[in-house]
Formats: sequence, structure tokens, C-alpha cells
Amino acid sequence: MADIKLVYFNLQARGEPVRLILAAAGQKYEDVRISFEDWPKRKPNSPYGQLPYVVYKGKIYGQSVALANFFAREFGLAGKTDLEALRVDEAVGLTVDFINTIYKAKFESDKAKKEELYKNLFDSDAPRFLGFFQRLLKDNGNTGYLVGSSLTQADLFLYNVLDSLVFEKSDAASTFPPEIVKLRKQVESNPGLKEYLASRPEVSF
Repeated sequence: MADIKLVYFNLQARGEPVRLILAAAGQKYEDVRISFEDWPKRKPNSPYGQLPYVVYKGKIYGQSVALANFFAREFGLAGKTDLEALRVDEAVGLTVDFINTIYKAKFESDKAKKEELYKNLFDSDAPRFLGFFQRLLKDNGNTGYLVGSSLTQADLFLYNVLDSLVFEKSDAASTFPPEIVKLRKQVESNPGLKEYLASRPEVSF
């Protein structure tokens, strides 16, 4: 039986980076996907009343970025030096800012405000963030990785945000700079990720 159980909704969203890290590292784990209908009865037993959480070696841990950081360190996806680790953490933080901008538009309830946020997202916010990541990739020598010469969780967090953009606008990938297109291909060439991506459930975001 796997020592790792990940509990999240049947979505990509904030639980997907941990799934990607575990897949890239070739780690077996139990991927528990719960329904929105089932969540209220499970919520009291979750840490902080939130998902995702992980049961690892019999103990429960929460907070999505903390979980990703832990497994990235455990499985060699957090950077090879302290300075690389700093750059990885920097890039991960930037992806969190990016995805929060996407979700601000997605979950806005006021119709007029939502339209304005989506317009800003694709006219200015997304190009600005993509430009930041394009610069990081160029500064790293156009290796196809954000940090160093091999895959890190920074690449996986960005890959997940790019998926989120495509969920919101199906042709969004046509606007990705070539450096980011290369990163996506690098991620998808990892054997563990290739297997996972070919079999993961289709979801709404």
C-alpha cells in the first residue's frame, strides 16, 4: 500500500502540482478524488477545513504549496543548490500570484465585473506573467527549464497554471512565447508525467 494518500476534489486546480510532482518522481500514491457533494461530511476531518491534504505515513498534512515543497525536496525536484532552491521558490510564488489572478476572474459572481476581469486577464495580466516566465527561461539559458538543467517543481507549477489558462480560453496556448512552449514539451517528455497525463481524468478546471 502506498505511504502517500492525496485527497482533493476531482479537479486540477490547487491539488494538481502535488500530483505532477509525484508522477514526475515515479512515486506511487493513492489519488482520492472526492465530489463536492461529499465534501461537507469530510470537511470536519480535514486540516484547516481545506483541500488538498495528504496522509503521509499515517499523519495528515495540509496546505497545497507546503505539500508540494515537501515532496519536491524529498524527490529531488526543489533545485540542486541553495540558490537554485531560492529561484525555484521564487518561481513557484509567481505561479501562485498568476493562478490567483485567474481564479479572481473565474469565481467573480458579478457578471459585469467578471467580464472586466476576464478582459484584463487576457489583455494584460496573462501577457505580463508570461513575460516574467519568458525572462526567467531566457536567463536560465533557454534550457526549457525555469531553474538549472533539469525538471523542478517550478516547471510543474507553471505547467499547471498554463493548463488553467487553456481551461478559461481554449486558444490561449497560441499566445504562449516559444520558451514556454518548449517548457511544456519538456514537462510532457518526462516518463512518469507522460504516463500520468495520458491517463488523468478530464476535469472542468
